[in-house]
Amino acid sequence: MVEERSGAAGSGTRARTRRAIIDAAIGLLAGDPTASLGDVAAAAGVGRTTVHRYFPERSGLLTAIGTDILEKVEAATDRARLDDGPAAKALERLCQEYFELGDGLTLMFETPQLATWSGWDEETAADQHFLHTVRRGHTDGSIDSELDEEWVRNLVWSLLYSAWAHTRTAGASKHSAMTLCLHTLRKAIAP
Repeated sequence: MVEERSGAAGSGTRARTRRAIIDAAIGLLAGDPTASLGDVAAAAGVGRTTVHRYFPERSGLLTAIGTDILEKVEAATDRARLDDGPAAKALERLCQEYFELGDGLTLMFETPQLATWSGWDEETAADQHFLHTVRRGHTDGSIDSELDEEWVRNLVWSLLYSAWAHTRTAGASKHSAMTLCLHTLRKAIAP
């Protein structure tokens, strides 16, 4: 069980405990959106009162999950190296990076409180970089110029959701789902 300590060492422990709770919640809620905070506590290896100290309300935990997802999307966008090579290939790398965020992004789509969370309303640096990459693809000829940036962004998210659902509902392997996702993306955005 994860415990808290006081003092300077306690701040690191607090951060680890908070991280354990968020990670456990993401994994658990992606499979069972009705899981209780007590279930989250058990999955995180902490007591129920510890979860309530960090997140007195379920809404606070969901907000923390939303913030965590945005941070992970930002990091995944950086890892995709969107400025390297043809834009269409950059979007393929981005899909591969985003696919690894499956549980968190599944929650984003399937949990009403997260789907309507106000944190999605602000355009992030990752959003801007994505749209810039699509515009670059129009210029370098690797993305059909008749497909506007918003359409391509929605297409990518839809394909990713389909790939995650394919692994969960059809029992497809992650490799197979990602292969289908990328194949479809190539065909959909090709000039």
